Amino acid sequence: MLLCVGNFFGSTCEAEWAEYRTGAKQAPIPTYVLGANSPDTLSYFPDVSGCELAENITYLGRRGVYSGCSGLQIAYLSGTEAQQQPEPAHCFSAKDVAELKTSLLSTPNFRGVDILLTSPWPRDVGTFANSAGEIDTKKCGSKLVADLAASLKPRYHFAALEKTYYERLPYRNHMVLQETPQHVTRFIALADVGNTSKKKYLYAFSIVPMSSMDPAELVKQPQDVTENPYRKLRKEAPKNKAPLSAEEEPACQFFFDLNKHQGKKRPSDGRERGDSQAKQAKKPPQPTGPCWFCLASPEVEKHLVVSIGTHCYLALAKGGLSPDHVLILPIGHYQSVVDLSSEVLEEVTKYKAALKEFFRSKGKRYVLFERNYRSQHLQLQVIPVPLDLCTSEDIKEAFITQAQEQQIELLEIPEHSDLAQVAQPGMPYFYVELDTGEKLFHRIRGR
Repeated sequence: MLLCVGNFFGSTCEAEWAEYRTGAKQAPIPTYVLGANSPDTLSYFPDVSGCELAENITYLGRRGVYSGCSGLQIAYLSGTEAQQQPEPAHCFSAKDVAELKTSLLSTPNFRGVDILLTSPWPRDVGTFANSAGEIDTKKCGSKLVADLAASLKPRYHFAALEKTYYERLPYRNHMVLQETPQHVTRFIALADVGNTSKKKYLYAFSIVPMSSMDPAELVKQPQDVTENPYRKLRKEAPKNKAPLSAEEEPACQFFFDLNKHQGKKRPSDGRERGDSQAKQAKKPPQPTGPCWFCLASPEVEKHLVVSIGTHCYLALAKGGLSPDHVLILPIGHYQSVVDLSSEVLEEVTKYKAALKEFFRSKGKRYVLFERNYRSQHLQLQVIPVPLDLCTSEDIKEAFITQAQEQQIELLEIPEHSDLAQVAQPGMPYFYVELDTGEKLFHRIRGR
């Protein structure tokens, strides 16, 4: 079959089209097209619900789902996003998108669709991905189409209208460690047919319907997979989700109970409720040699110390990334955050809150990170960034983008969870915390 997105009819195609309409010419294979994107071509689509335009050429309709005899499921949305109310006949509205989503999401065991056809690009599709060339994906395209793609989770999403070819890196449809693995989406935008720049306007591929695939094969993640570009949309969606099915629970349980299947209880660190040892303060291990960061050590450069608490102290970074780059350090000899006792961790939290308030008063926000790799003594690096330079979301995207470019798996720790739930003492890792409370984690493996 042939699927067409964008403008099927040109502005001067009446004579050529008449030959197909009368049967003098015939499309060689079944062809399915989307509706008008401007008032000029509305007259070619007599029935808004879809109809046969000529032999072997079918207009799919305003919106809906086409299911082939093989089980292939194709969702489609005709037109461009309406900029006024009531919307013109060649435009779609939020109501159209909501009704299409409802018709599919209400289906029992809905996992996604095989193909999504839209004429406009989805807004922000280039986030976390390879460049779309001269196209600014943060400004072009439709937010409603982005919302639709985020909800329907197509395996392939085709679009047009920007007069260029763009094949985005595949992106995830699940949040790692928080949701069960799902299939990836590949977004492909096509250029105009016969364009003088010879940009690609045809994409040939074969596809096995999702319903016929082995589940394990379906959810395989390619090496170049990226974060979902519509992550913001997913966060802004209502949080009153339905209870997890039994099939989904193990993935979430893995995250929130790291040792569930290990057959033994994790040693108490003084933070576990109900443990008889919880009331006992955990003593830090003693350094095996000179330590530059144990406050009692003669090696400490005390002129850099800013503040000393009961269990922690604050110091300026030697050779910092900015003049007010500071370190939060435990007074005792702890290797990492996950090694800290509850009273030390509590004071670290107080220092973070105080720094957040201080930097805000100076028109800045902070980003905090820990690199626990072959380090003897915990150093929490706290770097302020001017509020007018970037948002916390910009900082987060920068970390994720750089991680993908370096082929580093940077995962997001769920809200209301902490580092100790994904990392055990002795495990090397890299950890980022934003002033919003959002947390990123990478487990360092090998050398």
